[in-house]
Amino acid sequence: MQHTVSVNAHALPIVKYMIANADRLRLKVDKLGNGCTVIDAGIDAVGGLEAGRLIAEICMGGLGTVTLTHSATFGRWPLTVNVHSTNPVIACLGSQYAGWSLSHGEGKNAFYALGSGPARALATKVKDGSEEPVEELYKELGYRDHGKETAIVMEVDKVPPVEVIEKIAKACKVDTSGVNVILTPTSSLAGGMQVVGRVLEVALHKAHSLHFPLGNIIDGTGTAPVPPPHPNFVKAMGRTNDAILFGGTVHLFVKGSDEAAEMLANELPSSVSRDYGRPFAEVFKDYKYDFFKVDPMLFSPASVIVTAVESGRSFHAGKLDEALLERSFGE
Repeated sequence: MQHTVSVNAHALPIVKYMIANADRLRLKVDKLGNGCTVIDAGIDAVGGLEAGRLIAEICMGGLGTVTLTHSATFGRWPLTVNVHSTNPVIACLGSQYAGWSLSHGEGKNAFYALGSGPARALATKVKDGSEEPVEELYKELGYRDHGKETAIVMEVDKVPPVEVIEKIAKACKVDTSGVNVILTPTSSLAGGMQVVGRVLEVALHKAHSLHFPLGNIIDGTGTAPVPPPHPNFVKAMGRTNDAILFGGTVHLFVKGSDEAAEMLANELPSSVSRDYGRPFAEVFKDYKYDFFKVDPMLFSPASVIVTAVESGRSFHAGKLDEALLERSFGE
């Protein structure tokens, strides 16, 4: 697959809009000594759902639309996020997927975060001067972006040290003044919103893990309830995951055979996982908070529709689970 669309070019106007409307969006914007712009959407700033909605669109490289509506699907939790992308593979896997590990220091002062957003597409690392991207996902996508300015989103509750920002700028081959860092703590309204805005992305990531041909996914939509925030990090993270695992619905439009579409539908839902059946915070605690021990097949929407566009047939699998959603949101 070859792609020419620029996730940075499409995302930056949204970044600029957030900066220009920081007062209305209740954001805190700082320019650091090295020229980097830091947008706080929930640490010292109040932020809010609208900030989270815009951040979700930035994460998708400006190639997706994210909206808020009310739905009758879950009676006690009507607030719903809706996601759509006509370029779902690049939007979700080439930008939104939190695949960049960033760290600095050790001990109590250590900083660690997973970076997502359009900066990832600039920072596909190279070896020995080669333009071949090292990250396997970008090799498969056949994608790399170019630009002089970028944005990266981190789900953290503190500002990254200058060393991390310099690392980002170097990997992206931009000046530090061309780096926009957006910070969204999990327990904040904006943070929870932007995580649930990944409902389509988790389906794409699981489809990739199942070795479904990414080039055959041509359109996609997703919806999930927006969880109430929680001051405890583990419970806040649990609720954002559960919104997708128990309340998320994704509809993918794919090329290829009916058999492949049906197989994808049957294997996608979260309920196929051995770890399905309890709120994520409980599962996480039982694994002693080791994220890598959780079955990776758990991270997917509850309900899935896969439409084979060449035959017109659609295949449904999984189901929404209001009881489990209530256990998670209502505690």
